[in-house]
Amino acid sequence: MRQFLLFFVFVVLLWGCVDPPNYPDEPVIEFVGMNKQIMKQGGQNEDTMIVSFSFTDGDGDLGSKQSTTEPTDPNVFLIDSRDGYEGNTFQIPFIPEEGAGNGISGTVDLKIFTACCIFGDGTAPCGVSPSKTMDTLYYSLYIKDRAGHKSNEIQVGPIYLRCE
Repeated sequence: MRQFLLFFVFVVLLWGCVDPPNYPDEPVIEFVGMNKQIMKQGGQNEDTMIVSFSFTDGDGDLGSKQSTTEPTDPNVFLIDSRDGYEGNTFQIPFIPEEGAGNGISGTVDLKIFTACCIFGDGTAPCGVSPSKTMDTLYYSLYIKDRAGHKSNEIQVGPIYLRCE
């Protein structure tokens, strides 16, 4: 019994000596995957896909501020490769600090609504063109923490839009 108690104390002491992860203060993201590659175009949020990415942040200030009265700024940004449009923004909720270190890591699943096909023949976006039945796009994705540190950019795609 005494040997078991000494072993238990040794494990607890060893556990307390484990260093917290050492991440950089700037968020770092990595593409994990997406649940599908083909969506039907649409302007009324007719189709969706889930994009997953992992993150680390050394100073632990990722996510929207904890406030019920003030609007919070977006912290996830998508840039459409076809036209550079950066209007798709999202918010990661507040992530509390855990443990002795401030570094945090995790995975985000982002629900992205469909986009419109873009045509070069004068057809309006989200229209139907006899010459183009599919459109291909990529998104560049990055995040910012509350201190304004911008992460690296990852590429999401290809995403194929059915222009019907």
